[in-house]
Order: sequence, then structure tokens, then C-alpha cells
Amino acid sequence: MMNFINTLKDIWKIEELKEKLLLTLGLIAVYRFMAAVPLPGIDPTQLSALQDSTSSGLLGLLNAFTGGAFARASVMALGIMPYISASIVVQLMGIAVPYLQKLQKDGESGRKKITQITRWLTIAIALFQAPTYIGVIQNQMGLGPEAFLVTGATFWVSSIILLIAGTIFAMWLGERITDKGVGNGISLLITVGIIANFPAAFIQELASKQTSGAGGIMMVLIELIVWFVVILLTVLLVTAVRKVAVQYARRTAITDIKDVDGARQYIPLKLNAAGVMPIIFAQAIMFLPIALGQKYPALNSLTDINGLWYNVIFALLIIIFSYFYTAITIPTNKMAEDLKRSNGFVPGYKPGEETASFLDSVLSKITLPGSIFLALLSILPAIIVKFGVTQNWAMFYGGTSLIIMVGVAIDTIQQINSYLLNSRYDGLMKTGNSNRKSLK
Repeated sequence: MMNFINTLKDIWKIEELKEKLLLTLGLIAVYRFMAAVPLPGIDPTQLSALQDSTSSGLLGLLNAFTGGAFARASVMALGIMPYISASIVVQLMGIAVPYLQKLQKDGESGRKKITQITRWLTIAIALFQAPTYIGVIQNQMGLGPEAFLVTGATFWVSSIILLIAGTIFAMWLGERITDKGVGNGISLLITVGIIANFPAAFIQELASKQTSGAGGIMMVLIELIVWFVVILLTVLLVTAVRKVAVQYARRTAITDIKDVDGARQYIPLKLNAAGVMPIIFAQAIMFLPIALGQKYPALNSLTDINGLWYNVIFALLIIIFSYFYTAITIPTNKMAEDLKRSNGFVPGYKPGEETASFLDSVLSKITLPGSIFLALLSILPAIIVKFGVTQNWAMFYGGTSLIIMVGVAIDTIQQINSYLLNSRYDGLMKTGNSNRKSLK
């Protein structure tokens, strides 16, 4: 505990890191404040029906990602999700569109152009989602006429403009955090939105156990222990790598090839190279039954996120998309060519095509257990609910929420560690005693 406190003191001594952390916290506070501002023309005291409609299901998941702004009819109701959708579309188009492929190879200038394309696509997606959101809260969320202080074209036009502006502002906040703060700004905003629901979800679960007589405080403690175990397993999934040993005919520096204390070098292939993307793709497809449910009643069984068939199909889609996304984002052929140009080779395999085939084989083998683990983690909230856990609390036991939180936490800690180590301080997660040198 003393090591942790001393590390916090070290963080405060590094002026640049302190400024970055304060800026990050300030921008996050602005985002959370804006998430509580309702759209003009809506009576915030009449939103209980909207909050009840988004307390569970896929709409509850959307509400969690926006930190409750979706259920508050906030100017930030769309949150950062249009930007996430735009980023995914641009990334997938980069596989088939030659112009985007060229930009990906143009270095910093190409990256800036891709960022600009993503921004414009974000606005286009928000322009579609904003009127859809307004139509949904007016017609399908149980809000009475008394909830709308302004109606007609005035309400529609002003709300659409504000919702799009809210998305652009959230995108700007995320980019500023990434450039000037600590961590990935977009991921941090999503994580903060998810964590914002944690206190209410825990209090609801605690009250449920005490009033229903289902174990009381003792059962809540057991649930917390299980939750910590799930977090540890998620950390293992996010950080696990398969190290492929590499040797060089002569010593050279090569990007993405790590050297441990000047000894053996290796290529780290992640067990879950696709990250959270397979879950996002799978959830996007599972939204279709909701849209088609009224026209095709047979699909209604797939609208229950705790139902058997929903979770079976959801898990299978995650496994499929894990292979798909890994295949398009991990260029084993390019890795093999880079090794060959640097006079590097994998022991026992010829440089070039044979090395590429070996790397592809290793990646395919480790993706299988990784994708299965990811699928099980994603459907775990539905399993937890069957044991009497409330829906909102079960959300923190797995799925996109937990993986995003763990991934962002690890990434942020690693960035802080790099500042500490560069300034000759112990890392944030390092234990044991070591000599500390002050900055003077």
C-alpha cells in the first residue's frame, strides 16, 4: 500500500504527467456534465418512462455506453457511438478501397486524411441516427405528450442539430484527450460512461438482495468475489501473448520486434488480437431482430438478450468475427517480409512464404481458444442473471463493458508507467523496494 501511495506522489512530482492527468480529468468532467443536459423542449421530470424502457436489453447496453445520456434525452444521447461506427466502417473499407489502402501507407499525412474522412462519416451517421432517436423517444418509449414542451418542426430541427453537435463535441473531447492527455480519449469516454452506471447498479443489487431475502450482504460479497475473479480472467485474456522466437543474422532494429535485455527477440502474437471488435460486430447484427421483429414475429425470440438462442447465435458470431477481424488486421505476410528484409528468421522455417504460413498457423491456433473465451465472457452476464443477479449489475460481469474497462485501464496504466520509468521512478504496478531518484 505504501508503494502505491509513494507512486502517486511520484506522479504528482512529474509536471508534464500531472498536467496531462488534470487535463484528462477536466475534459472527462465536461463530458459527464454535458451528458446530464437534456434536449430543449423536453421536461426532464417526465423521463421516468424512457429510463424504464432502457433499463435492460440492447437499449440498456446503448444507454450504458453513453453513461445514461440515452435515457436522459440528453444533448449527448448519441455519445461517441457514431464515431465508433464510422471508425469501424473506414477500417473495413480500407481492405477493399484502393484509395484508403494508399492512405494507410502514406504515414502521418495519410493518417490525417483517414481521420478527416472518419470525422465526416461520423457526421453523416449522426445525421441519420439523430432523427431516428427522436422518433423512437416520441413514439416507442412511452413518453406522454406532457413530456414535450415544444413540438413540431421546431423541436425536430433543434434536437437534430444539438444531437449532431453533441456527437461532434464528444469526438473533439476524445481527440483532445488522446493528443494532450493520458490514454485513448475515445475509449476513456466510453469507459467513464460505463463506470458512471456502476454505483446505481451496485446499490440496486444490494437493495434487491436485502429486500428479497436472497442471501443479503453475504450473497453480495460472494458476487463481488466472483466479479474480481472474472476481472482477473479478463486481464489474462487482454494481455496473453504467444511469443514466436526470432533470430537475426546480424543485429538490427525492427519495429514491433521486442528485445528482452538484449537476449532473444520475439514476435508477440496476442491471444485476443481482435480485442472487443468481434463483440461490437456481433451486437450490430443482433440489433436486426429488433428492427425486424414487428414484421417477422418469429424473430421475437432473438430480442431477449438473456434468451438461449440469442446467446448461442451471439457467441457463434463472436467466434466467427474473431477470426475475420484477426485475419484482416494481422498481416502475417507483411510480418514475414519485414523479417526477411531485416535478415531475421523464425528458427526451423525458411524466410518468406514458409514463415508467413507458420505465423498464420500459430495465429489461427491461438485465436480459437481466445475467441471461445471471448464468447463465454460475452454471454456471462446472461448466465449470471439466471442466478438472481439484477440486469444492470450483471452487465459488469462480462461483455463489451468489462473488456473495454479492463483494456482501457491497462493501456492507461502502461502510459503512466512509461512516464514514471522515463523519469526514473518505479512503475505504477511495480512492487518491492527500489531506489527512488527525485527530479532536481
